[in-house]
Formats: sequence, C-alpha cells, structure tokens
Amino acid sequence: MTTNRPSGMRGFTILWLGQIVSLLGSAMTWFAFTIWAWKTTGSVASLSILSFFAFLPSVLLAPLAGTFVDRWNRKLVMMFSDAATAIGTLTVLILYATDNLQLWHIYIVGILAGFFTAFQYPAYTAAMTTMLPKDQYARAEGMLGLAAALSGILAPVFAAALLGKIGMTGIMLIDLVTFLAAFGSLLWIHIPKPATSEVGLKSRGTVWQETRFGFQYIWERPNFLGLAMLFMAANVFLAIGATLIAPLILSGTGNSESALATVQSTGAVGGVVGGGLLSLWGGPRRRIHGVLLGGIGACLLGVVWLGLGRAILVWSIGSFFFSFFEPFVESGNLAIWQSKVEADVQGRVLSAQHLLVRVPYLLGILLAGLLAERWSISNVLAAAGIGGALVFLSGYVFRAVHEAEILLPDAQNN
Repeated sequence: MTTNRPSGMRGFTILWLGQIVSLLGSAMTWFAFTIWAWKTTGSVASLSILSFFAFLPSVLLAPLAGTFVDRWNRKLVMMFSDAATAIGTLTVLILYATDNLQLWHIYIVGILAGFFTAFQYPAYTAAMTTMLPKDQYARAEGMLGLAAALSGILAPVFAAALLGKIGMTGIMLIDLVTFLAAFGSLLWIHIPKPATSEVGLKSRGTVWQETRFGFQYIWERPNFLGLAMLFMAANVFLAIGATLIAPLILSGTGNSESALATVQSTGAVGGVVGGGLLSLWGGPRRRIHGVLLGGIGACLLGVVWLGLGRAILVWSIGSFFFSFFEPFVESGNLAIWQSKVEADVQGRVLSAQHLLVRVPYLLGILLAGLLAERWSISNVLAAAGIGGALVFLSGYVFRAVHEAEILLPDAQNN
C-alpha cells in the first residue's frame, strides 16, 4: 500500500524538527526542576535520586517494552509515549500551581514518565531503521544529537531568564505547548513496517519467550556482548560525570542560576558542534573508532577537566568537550547495532542492550551522590574521568570489540 505521507530522510527530518522544539521545552522544565530541588533541599543526594527515579523504570522495563514494540505499530507507541509524558508535566504543573508540590511528587512523576520512555526508546530507534538506509544511520543519530544539543544551548538560557518572570508555572506551560510539535510531526510522517526476517519468525512465542530472546541474541554473539560489556563499565563513570556537573557549579558559585546556565549552554554548544560535524561528515568509516576515541576524549577532556576546574571558564571548557564527543560515542554504537540486527527484532534486542548498559548508569547516579557526600565533588569527577577513559581504551585490546563491524554480517533491513 502506498502513502503520500513523507518518509525516508524527508520524513525523518520532519520528525527531527518536531523533536527540536519538544526537547527545548522538556529541557527548560528539567532545568527548572533542578533549581527548585536544589533550593528546596541543598543536597547533592537529592539531585542524584531525582535522576535515578527518572531513569529507573525506563531501564528495568526496557526488555518487556521492546517485546511489545516489535508486536505493535511503532508510530502509535511513540505518539502514546509523548502524550503520557505531557500528562506527567501537567500533573506537576497542577501540584505546583496549587502550592502542593513536594520533592517526592517529582520522584513519582519521574517514575511514570520513565515507564513510557521505556517504550519510546526502542520504538524510535527501530522506526529509524526502517525509514533510512544503513549508510544514513550515523548521520541521523548525529542529527538527533544536534537536536538535543540545541535544546541544551537554549533551554538553560531561556529558563534562567524566564524563571524570575514567569516562574516554574510558565516554564511548564511552554513545555506543554512544545509537545504539540513532536506529536504533530509524528502524525504527519509515514513510518514503514519492518519486513519479517527468518530470525524474527524463529523468535516468536509467548511474551516471556520473546522478552528473553533479546538477551539470548546478544549472548550468542560475542561482538555484541563485548560492546555491551564495554558500555556497562564505561557508563558507571559517565553517569558520575553527568550527575555531578550541576551540583559542582551550584556549590562553587553560591547557587548561581546564571553560572549553571552558562556552563550547560557552553556544553550544549559542544554538542551542536559535534552533532553538526557528524551530521555533515557521517562519522569515520569504522564507527568503532568514533566510539572508543570519542569516549576517551569525553572522559579526559570533559569529566577530568571539570573536576580540575575552579572557575566558570574552565568548567565551560570541560562541559564543551564532554558534550562534543557524546554524539560520536552514542551514534557510532547505535549505528553498529542498527545495521547488524534484523529490523523486526530490534525492539527486543535494543531494549535488552539498553537494560544491560543502563543498570550500571543507574548505579553511577547513586554512587555520584554517595561519593560526593564523602569526598569533594571535584575529586570524584577527576577519578571518574580517568576510570572512564581506561575503559574505552580497553576496547582496542579486545578483538571482539574493535573488529565488531567486520566480524558481524549486515542485516537486510531495507
């Protein structure tokens, strides 16, 4: 059946533009939540717990969500997830406007939002696979990274400037309006259904059997297992770095919202530069080099530099490089999986991979708060950066990792 709705790179670009607007609103809300939580509690642990609850359900429910994503219409899954996230923001808005908002309310809303995000991630990545040829995967991931970075530049600036004028109520209202852009772009475009592969046919069974299949798929392929283990180790250190940036700046500047906005926006500029470069270039021919070298750069020039810094300019430089290398790491890794895993089982396989690598990330978030309470934030950041760099460097030691693209056959997804 033919359709006049945009698909391919044109359809993906429409989807991308909608995401830019929506991500801007979401990032402004998260910035406002961070400031509110810090002023309410003054605790690094509270901020790390806030991040923990936002990630927890999206990680733990990922394999089950991936099973249903492979069964259901992926476009409808994404639309439903966006709508549910908007309802969560609306709930917080009502609580805040009626002067009833407490920190545990945000924890609960974060858990519910994470539940629906568990469905959105595998649906989004699997849909991209059917929309684009494999040589466009890394470029498309670069575009998504660019969208996130653009929101990262503008959101802290806008939120810091608007908080004093319209407050958290106004920020959340803006977020709800921007949601319409993401929802509308999904309505407009066409996302092809994946073809049924031999692997997909063999994997059919009960919900439990299909959920377990994603882990079996990875376990039976040493190259995928090696990549997963690399990120399992690295994500502990990367999570510590990402979690401690805000408390580092706030504690070092007397709770200055403008200082935090400056550092975060500079970091987002790095993400724009990195994502823009990747979008135009497409990344190295061997994507694994972008993953490993990018990871080393993010840890040494980003996390370690942040830990060693004592001024806004130095922190901004570290934040820039931390975000600059991120698109190369994330897009390179995902592009390998998208090009090597059959499209009709990607929901389950990518969700299983997501669980494996995100559980250590959750551990890193919790460790960040605990370690920062015992030692200085700066020392914890420096140690985390060195540890992360050593993990990525080890990828060149193991053949299963640095030759994964050569040893794994391409899947016929288009």
